[in-house]
Amino acid sequence: MIAIYLAPLYLLLNVYFLFRILKWLETCHVYFKKKWIKAVLAMIYVFLAFSILIAFLFPQGTIRRAMKLISNYWLGVLMYLALTILIADLIRLILIYFVKADQKKFRTPKVFRIVGSICMILILLISFYGVCNARNIRTTSYHVTIHKKAGNHKKLKIILLADLHLGYNIGCSQMKQMVMKVNQQSPDLIVVAGDIFDNEYDALDDPDQLVKIFRQLKSQYGVYAVYGNHDIDEKILAGFTFGSGREKKVSDPRMDEFVKRAGMKLLRDESVCIDQSFYLYGRPDAEKVGRGISRRKTPKELVNGMDLKKPVIVLDHEPRQLEELNQVGVDIDLCGHTHDGQLFPGNITIHLFWKNPYGYRKVGNVHQIVTSGVGLFGPNMRVGTKAEIVVVNVDFR
Repeated sequence: MIAIYLAPLYLLLNVYFLFRILKWLETCHVYFKKKWIKAVLAMIYVFLAFSILIAFLFPQGTIRRAMKLISNYWLGVLMYLALTILIADLIRLILIYFVKADQKKFRTPKVFRIVGSICMILILLISFYGVCNARNIRTTSYHVTIHKKAGNHKKLKIILLADLHLGYNIGCSQMKQMVMKVNQQSPDLIVVAGDIFDNEYDALDDPDQLVKIFRQLKSQYGVYAVYGNHDIDEKILAGFTFGSGREKKVSDPRMDEFVKRAGMKLLRDESVCIDQSFYLYGRPDAEKVGRGISRRKTPKELVNGMDLKKPVIVLDHEPRQLEELNQVGVDIDLCGHTHDGQLFPGNITIHLFWKNPYGYRKVGNVHQIVTSGVGLFGPNMRVGTKAEIVVVNVDFR
């Protein structure tokens, strides 16, 4: 319903942006004043503006994949188009109505052409940078100390992955890069904190090849994973979900089979004691708990039966309940979900919604690490954030 209510606003903004672009082009060259040229440009813009809806309505196939890619690039460009034009208009209004600057100087074709050109260059540069930056997976390291004994282990190297979002944006090329960077670290344990998929299993570019790539991950104690809010079979339009609110949304059975074939051990609100030395507990997503689970266990319930003299590591998609986890004796909480906002200024505003939207936070004796993730959701860009694998170096004392 939210998507339906916002549709008129989306249309009005695009009409306004198209009007401003055409007016700017007219000041650049007389060629752009021709009606047929403006009509062609308007049709191209309308195609891009409606690419999101076209991709949503088309059945699975080559056309849908192409339109999904176009619409995901367009969403990023549109965001910075909107931000740049609105900021430029705001500055113009401030200069005219508050600074009382000469209106005639600000309304000349020359000024309009210069300002428009600066805006367009900014939009293109930011968008190009965002696309390139999203494809460069970095390595981020943290060191934490746990004051518990873990068998004969003095140290443990954990690789934290999250938010792969395998689908139209992310496929084999990115996963090859990720696996290479993970294996370079020679980890003891690899964990995946949810959102392995991007809602649609059919969006995977080559499932069999992806399985082969994942099976190349190497660690002493294997690869463990939990599901996130996007590891379900669900229709999405511009970030909004569709379907009955009463219907419980679960993973596509092919997703479960993929995870198994890829060599990942899926934890569904359950724990495993690794090498009889430490616990790893995998929590279902807080909002969409998935198949076979009516409600997820509370922090108190998840440690029930554990020997709390041993370290307890919790794998959770969303960074929630850190205070409660501290109270029951959990030592490390590994999360994803937030993408660190993915696109500026989202990396700033996201602090309004999460106590720890990215990085390290400690409450009492529990250490929480939130990764910005490997993949992308929606716009095929990262600006002001990074795609990453996280190395968690743990010392036991």
